[in-house]
Amino acid sequence: MIKLYQFDPAFGLPNASPFCMKLETYLRMAQLPFEIPAASLSALGKAPKGKMPYIDDGGKIVADTTFIIDHLKATYGDPLDGWLSTEQRAVALAFQRLIEENLYWAVVHTRWIEPQGWVKTKAAFFAALPVPLKWVVPTLARRGLVKELHGHGMGRHSENEIHAIGQRDITALADYLGEKPYFMGEQPCALDATVYAFVANLLWAPVESVLKQHALQYPKLEAYCARMRSRYYP
Repeated sequence: MIKLYQFDPAFGLPNASPFCMKLETYLRMAQLPFEIPAASLSALGKAPKGKMPYIDDGGKIVADTTFIIDHLKATYGDPLDGWLSTEQRAVALAFQRLIEENLYWAVVHTRWIEPQGWVKTKAAFFAALPVPLKWVVPTLARRGLVKELHGHGMGRHSENEIHAIGQRDITALADYLGEKPYFMGEQPCALDATVYAFVANLLWAPVESVLKQHALQYPKLEAYCARMRSRYYP
């Protein structure tokens, strides 16, 4: 049995971490049996790369969603992406990078840096911490995200510039999805786990932001997320 270590559900979503939600969605899509052990905070302390999620697959510990999914495909087969052409695989990889390496950081800014988002994020991730940890850990975590944003480059831009970057990414996702039921066509593929997790976290988390309002201008994105939720989280 695959053990999935991730944060507890929050924001009314399977996970407030889009990366954790991505991996759980992939496991559901691929119909791989898994369990989620309790005590997410203690699991974070044992995470091999200091981040969630990670898995224990029969004693083999694998971290980072990309490497985890690669491991799962190599071990259990690839039931989702076999129908993709080489060109479609290239497009899927490009969109994965757009979401995880660019849009993600714009959303992080709205959640962790902008005051309105930080209030919600702090409550979702740290409210369960005992005193005195809940007085100290949120500030340290937020300070760490500020450094990561700056190191990535996103944090070097103004707030308006970050919003503009995120809005362009969201528009690209909506334009490419078009009227297709799934992101790459008539059938779901592994990329849909990423798209769904990140877009649902943007649309349905109770964090108001310029990026959320921009995404809501595209009803097709919310319809897509509802379709994924209905199929994989009945």
